[in-house]
Amino acid sequence: MNTSMYLLRAARSPCVSQKSSREAVLRAASAIRLLNLHEYQSQQLMRDAGINVPRGFDVNSREAALSAAKSFDGKDIVVKAQVLAGGRGLGTFKNGFKGGVHICYDPEKAADVAESMIGQHLVTKQTGEQGRLCSKALVTERMYLRREMYFAITYDRESQGPVIVASRVGGTSIEDIAAADPSAITKIPVNMVEGLTKADAEKCARALGFANQHAIDKAIDQVEKLYSLFIEKDATLVEVNPIAETPEGDVVCIDAKINFDDNAEFRHKEIFSMRDVSQEDPREVTASAHDLNYIGLDGNIGCLVNGAGLAMATMDIIKLHGGDPANFLDVGGSATETQVTEAFKILNDDTKVEAILVNIFGGIMRCDVIAQGIINAAKTIDMRVPVVVRLQGNKVDEAKALIRASGLKLVATDDLDQAAKKACTLAEIVRLANTVDVTVAFQS
Repeated sequence: MNTSMYLLRAARSPCVSQKSSREAVLRAASAIRLLNLHEYQSQQLMRDAGINVPRGFDVNSREAALSAAKSFDGKDIVVKAQVLAGGRGLGTFKNGFKGGVHICYDPEKAADVAESMIGQHLVTKQTGEQGRLCSKALVTERMYLRREMYFAITYDRESQGPVIVASRVGGTSIEDIAAADPSAITKIPVNMVEGLTKADAEKCARALGFANQHAIDKAIDQVEKLYSLFIEKDATLVEVNPIAETPEGDVVCIDAKINFDDNAEFRHKEIFSMRDVSQEDPREVTASAHDLNYIGLDGNIGCLVNGAGLAMATMDIIKLHGGDPANFLDVGGSATETQVTEAFKILNDDTKVEAILVNIFGGIMRCDVIAQGIINAAKTIDMRVPVVVRLQGNKVDEAKALIRASGLKLVATDDLDQAAKKACTLAEIVRLANTVDVTVAFQS
């Protein structure tokens, strides 16, 4: 089963009781299917596919922005901060400059705006207080629009294939559109074998609100090209909001978001080379480099577990005993000693972590491999927090023998409930010790 689908099924399981666990696993599922491109990158892919997009240039300096703005020959200009987060227009940069999207009426103003954005962190409703670094701005021509609509292609669990989502209303979030008028949204499942038919494309065009045949034909052409891009590039999402009609009757994709399936990276090296890791949590970047499923949370107890369901159960029981998970970290069923060591480095380097709970059920995964990884980590890094280890299953006796022989001061238990209690208690001891600047030794 695809890992992301497994995580999504696990997150929706009725046995998952804690909200934090569901959110963590849903985030992990989306992270696995993660290559999120900047707007200028998505537009270039669409441009290459023959899809109508506004003229625009990505720039990383005031000089480049000024040159780009002058190329529009007196037309109004839009400058957009290129960060991977929604709500850019209402965001604020940490230097005090307000707004990640600006309409400008002359090249000098556009250059000034771009200069205020580039190299600064933009804070939006999706970034948290730390914001996201804006390394580039998109300088594009302003387009005057007759109508704004919403268009997306994604995969649908219900129909087990691609689905087109179309609305005659656009320019705002699809959730807001649905809340205001559910009838404004049309879902069009696409048969995986047949592909997109003319009838499907025409139904979509009409759902977008096109009425005369000339406009419908233009919309059909864009819908077909968008679907071809979705399939050929192994995308998991192509979202255009808004897709718009100009006064001249043309159909233009104004803003675009495209996500891709990580499993298809070997087929699309050129696309995956566009990944901007500066927009991601450094811990998650490090984890992905070692094929670890990691999502950072805001708690104080680091979790190292194998399997999404067990990870959620572990987070739930930590919450039950008053702790708070610091992460979702699933080493999977085939982790090596090196991967386990790297996992411990990530947990140990997280300054919020005050204790680590290892909970492994050895089925495919061997407990002795986990044990050796723990030992390697303890010997190669300065473990600053206590480690509680609960191992059960395949090669568990061998694992316990390795831990005993190592001489490390690990807290071992066979019972998950006891393991969670001990992790929470030790985390509290560390927290109290830190408040009075006391150093506590946890290993020999």
